[in-house]
Amino acid sequence: MQIIQDKQQCIYFDENLLTEPAEQVFDADYWQQKQKIIGSAQGRGTTWFVQLANIEGALRHYRRGGLFGKLISDSYFLTTWQKTRSIAEFQLLTELHNCGVHVPRPIAARAVKIGLTYQADLLSEKIPDAQDLVDILQTKSLSAEQYQEVGKQIKKMHSLQVNHTDLNIHNILIDKVSKVWIIDFDKCCKQTGENWKAANLARLKRSFFKEVKKRHIQWNESDWQYLVTGYQA
Repeated sequence: MQIIQDKQQCIYFDENLLTEPAEQVFDADYWQQKQKIIGSAQGRGTTWFVQLANIEGALRHYRRGGLFGKLISDSYFLTTWQKTRSIAEFQLLTELHNCGVHVPRPIAARAVKIGLTYQADLLSEKIPDAQDLVDILQTKSLSAEQYQEVGKQIKKMHSLQVNHTDLNIHNILIDKVSKVWIIDFDKCCKQTGENWKAANLARLKRSFFKEVKKRHIQWNESDWQYLVTGYQA
């Protein structure tokens, strides 16, 4: 990991994954000029999918949600660089990846100071040939083994005391070789104790029920036990 830091900005990047100039890779125009934008997705803002030398990346600008986000869309109060949302997510993803949890590899993160606030960006690995559970379950059901793999990855994450504060089935992917991935660690953190782990799982279970009603996904409550079996293995 390399760090570029001055009074106005802080950039963390993995020199093994990033061969482009670290100061430029957070600008979508840079990738457009190089004709290396390979797609996009809409959420709170636009996530740009870009082609790096050896992997595909996902470039995201941090934006607020909810009512407050309509007033201040992408600025956050600055305390220290390490506590900015982009740098914190970069460091957390690095630890999870190094410990064997299937998460996107962080490529580069930036925080830029603007007065007493900052804006943030993250470039991370785009998982190739993967779909989230919502998309998959709209067309087919999962096997018991696949649910068990989901449970195993969550257990690995919990064993590192990482609380995924938005654990839902949009943030769990399965790729073409049935490898399970967990994504979107914005505002997630390491946490002591054990009680929050059950709350994490309860949140995930509620997301299955929600998507059964909303999108009629192919899921039954009995499938949950397969996931729990993998978690407890």
